[in-house]
Amino acid sequence: MIAVVDDEEPVRRALRRLLGSAGYQTALFPSGQEFLDSLAGRRPDCIILDLHMPNVDGFAVLEELARSSLRLPVIIITGYEKPEARERIDHRGISAFLRKPIDGQHLVDTIQEALRCA
Repeated sequence: MIAVVDDEEPVRRALRRLLGSAGYQTALFPSGQEFLDSLAGRRPDCIILDLHMPNVDGFAVLEELARSSLRLPVIIITGYEKPEARERIDHRGISAFLRKPIDGQHLVDTIQEALRCA
């Protein structure tokens, strides 16, 4: 299962369609907090994570994952690529850093590679 964590509903829906057509099951989360809360039940195989969300953003999710013993492939997606953002997450073992709008085939290829390396 691929977790999609993004505050933009159209992005979540589009990624669900794309990943479903590639044979992946998805779980959609409109906030970092909802995703973190879900980890008590089911753990995803990979996370697609938006960095810039209200309240609990992608940076906070990464910090919480780093504090836990949970090691999962994380693919960052963002519409606001800034050098500071890359510097802030580079040491966190991120599988990929993709800029929106995302090329669908590139994302699927990136997920496949992240899962192979996990």
